[in-house]
Amino acid sequence: MDGESKSGRSFVRARAALAAGTLGLLLALGGCGAGDASDGAKAADGKYAGSEGHADLRDGAGSSDEERAGDVAASAAAEEPDGKGAGNKAAPKPGAAASHVIRTATLSVEVKSVPKAVAAARGAAEGAGGLVASENTERLDDAYETSHLVLRVPQERFQEVLRELSGSGKLLSRTSNAKDVTDQVVDVDSRISTQRASVARVRELMDKAEKISDVVALEGELSSRQSDLESLLAQQASLKDRTSLATITLDLTPPDAPGNDGEKEDDPGFLDAVGGGWDAFVTVLRWIAVAFGAAFPFLVTAAVAVLVWRVLRRRGAAGRAPAAPRKEAEDTPAP
Repeated sequence: MDGESKSGRSFVRARAALAAGTLGLLLALGGCGAGDASDGAKAADGKYAGSEGHADLRDGAGSSDEERAGDVAASAAAEEPDGKGAGNKAAPKPGAAASHVIRTATLSVEVKSVPKAVAAARGAAEGAGGLVASENTERLDDAYETSHLVLRVPQERFQEVLRELSGSGKLLSRTSNAKDVTDQVVDVDSRISTQRASVARVRELMDKAEKISDVVALEGELSSRQSDLESLLAQQASLKDRTSLATITLDLTPPDAPGNDGEKEDDPGFLDAVGGGWDAFVTVLRWIAVAFGAAFPFLVTAAVAVLVWRVLRRRGAAGRAPAAPRKEAEDTPAP
């Protein structure tokens, strides 16, 4: 009896163990299947993504040459010559930039000898390290001459040369101007740096271009950017010349020049009126004499003609006078 109960319990335990082992095996198989399913899903997603990428590449490769040329030109045009990003990086800070000033002056000086004053002005400019940009000397008559000079001198010697020229004679007028162009110089320098980088990028794109249409589009863009760069370089050279050398315009005149007398002339007085009247009287007499001299030959000819006519008339009258008494004598009867 006891043996049968023990064998029954052993059988029940065996079945329970078998069921537990079967359940564990099923769970293990389920986990592996789930992992394989997830890996397969990931692989499928990757494959699908790869197929989409290849499809996009095929679509891009199938675009026309005109669209590619347009895209290349658009990408090159997107790099603006004065682009904000590149310009901000290349532009120096205003506080670190040196001051750039354009200085000009105009002088009018009355001197005793214009040629000597011109030579002195030329020597002052060349002695300061400058030059004579232009010189124009005009002779008003046999006794007077004036001169107009444009001098270029270094900025650091500007005031010194100006004082020397002002003291060369009697100063009639003087004007001086100064214009700060620091911001303009900094802006032009920044734009030049940006434009050079832009030209270099277009050249790189030309080296990589394979289609004729791409090369043609890039050549047009490169020509436009090089033209802009040359214009900026010309502006930079002009600013450098005007900020490194100051300009002095000098007018030299003698003391007794007609222009100076006209400026100082007062209101006319009695003596001026008498002098003017005498000049007018002399002028009238002169014109009368000229008119008489011009008419004199005609007057002489007329006088001679009148004289000849009168002589002939008298002779004719004398010849007719004796004939009349003789005729009267013939008509009288004899006694």
